[in-house]
Amino acid sequence: MSSAEDLDYPQVILQYNSGFLVSKVMFTACELGVFDLLLESGEPLSSEAIAMHLGTSTTGMERLLDACVGLKLLAVDLTQEGALYRNTEISNIYLTKSSPKSQYHIMMYYSNTVYLCWHYLADAVREGRNQYERAFGILSKDPFGAMYRSEEEMLKFMAGQNSVWSICGRDVLAAFDLSPFTQIYDLGGGGGALARECVSLYPNSMVTVYDLPKVVQMAKEQFVPPEECRIAFHEGDFFNESIPEAELYILSKILHDWDDDKCRQLLAKVYKACKPGGGVLLVESLLNEDKSGPLETQLYSMNMLVQTEGKERTAAEYSKLLEAAGFGEIQVKRTGKLYDAVLGRK
Repeated sequence: MSSAEDLDYPQVILQYNSGFLVSKVMFTACELGVFDLLLESGEPLSSEAIAMHLGTSTTGMERLLDACVGLKLLAVDLTQEGALYRNTEISNIYLTKSSPKSQYHIMMYYSNTVYLCWHYLADAVREGRNQYERAFGILSKDPFGAMYRSEEEMLKFMAGQNSVWSICGRDVLAAFDLSPFTQIYDLGGGGGALARECVSLYPNSMVTVYDLPKVVQMAKEQFVPPEECRIAFHEGDFFNESIPEAELYILSKILHDWDDDKCRQLLAKVYKACKPGGGVLLVESLLNEDKSGPLETQLYSMNMLVQTEGKERTAAEYSKLLEAAGFGEIQVKRTGKLYDAVLGRK
């Protein structure tokens, strides 16, 4: 029988304890503009120069930069003039605002919103409900009312979701051949990033983003250029209003926000609206059937607890929900990335 020493528990626990510190270092460097400055400079800079440009203390900035080197987010060159810092390729691609694959916005959303809810994780576990009331003083019965509590918060959330689809969208849309479907509704499509990926991958498709009126207005103003004629918008609440007829419905990270009853209610409406021979594509992060992992999905499920009314599910659980609504020929594709795809047919 293994002892605690054999399993090296102290080291494992220390690594888990530092997880919060690691993410906060990355978030802070993004928020202060470290990676953007180094990209724009075109050359390595000293900690003093970076601190001066960004208006921080030299001692604090030096420690932040060294921590980023340890995380391989920055590289350092030791010269006669002292240490000079530069971005790594990962930082240039994912942590600078100007990159097409930038994850800056989702990181700022996690840093300034999600983390505040997670502070009350123990309360969420005790009570089995989200923590917007404790974190922000907002009634939590309507999770998206809390998420969209101001234009600034809504923009932050939508920009964050768009950044996710900039690196994950094509994987889930290519999991199945969706070219036979030309009339597509993206329910809860937000800023339209997945819709844009869809019309890029399937040029003969027309995608309508169906979302709340204020979300649609923000998407039109900030994210989808008016010349993109293959993307249309439909303002409304698909839980309480009708869903127009279409060949395919995309529900990307929608069902995980809600309990089983709400999911069944929505899928029944989708099935009723769906054209014969059409289908529904669920885009979700799938748990293993025994719920032993993946770790990222288990953590996302905890996030659903502190922020929404839902949870992450297994492929079998999503299949059961689809079958209850009437969908058949259910196929599951694991992409090997953050999000997977489940296709049901009518």
